[in-house]
Amino acid sequence: MNQKILDAKQNVISEIQDKFTSSSSTVVAEYRGLSVAEITELRRTLRAEGVEMKVFKNTLASRAADAAGYSDLKESLTGPNALAFGSDETSAARIMAKFARKHKALVLKGGIVEGKVLNADQVKELSNLPGREGMLSMLLSVLNAPISSFARAVNAVAEARGGAPAGEAAEEKAAEEAAA
Repeated sequence: MNQKILDAKQNVISEIQDKFTSSSSTVVAEYRGLSVAEITELRRTLRAEGVEMKVFKNTLASRAADAAGYSDLKESLTGPNALAFGSDETSAARIMAKFARKHKALVLKGGIVEGKVLNADQVKELSNLPGREGMLSMLLSVLNAPISSFARAVNAVAEARGGAPAGEAAEEKAAEEAAA
């Protein structure tokens, strides 16, 4: 085989290997049966969330998976596959699974998250998790709950002692000073 062709193939293997290791998540999906318009719609949706979808030859993707240390992923690399590389742990799985529910021709086959190879069922479970912003808002609400509860308890104690809550007491004092 021509050395130029071998070098080109090695460059593609290196590119895939870099994507496997640098992306937070990777999803492998079979796209057989999707129209060009549907694939374009999927790519547009993925791109809006910072996810890149590419199609590579399975033999090159298999070699890249071996080189990156993800040999178990090779089981998923049969048939016409698209690889989605996500910038966070859930975005690729969430978007691909949502699209697969509407378009039965898209079949999730496996993936990689945090260095661990996942099967199709695990990718579907991962797709049910909220995105980064959703997780951050959930964390903030959990962190804010004790403080809010404490503030409500202080106001309840102040009202039980016959006084007005702290906010109302300050308003009453300001009104008295204005009248005097």
